[in-house]
Amino acid sequence: MSEMTKKDIENIIPHRDPFLLIDEILEIEPGKRIKGVKHVSEEEYYFKGHFPGNPIMPGVLQVETIAQAGAVAVLILPENKGKLVLFAGIDKARFKKMVKPGDDLIIEVEIESFRRNIGKGKGRATVDGKLACAADIMFALG
Repeated sequence: MSEMTKKDIENIIPHRDPFLLIDEILEIEPGKRIKGVKHVSEEEYYFKGHFPGNPIMPGVLQVETIAQAGAVAVLILPENKGKLVLFAGIDKARFKKMVKPGDDLIIEVEIESFRRNIGKGKGRATVDGKLACAADIMFALG
């Protein structure tokens, strides 16, 4: 499957603005891997307080973009339609580069395992080919 728009994404996961953090899906192999993008705009609500005069995308929201991309990869499977994907754990989260307004945050997630409604994924977010955030995520399907 190829590219998806924000509207397509809204048909798969329940997140909505201002908390839908994935703008496009560039590549997807349902249930296995996904590549998406978040166009980081200076209009993002969190920049008003994080930090005035020096806006930086919070690391926790970078991890959330990874989780949302992973959720799309899992919920696009017909047997998971209409279900929720919830965080069950975050491991090895690392932040290597500040994400600023104007950046395109490229998110890649590989689903490593998925059994009995519990899954694990390995995610990374990059800007201009440089690692901004990496995290292992665990999720529960409900």
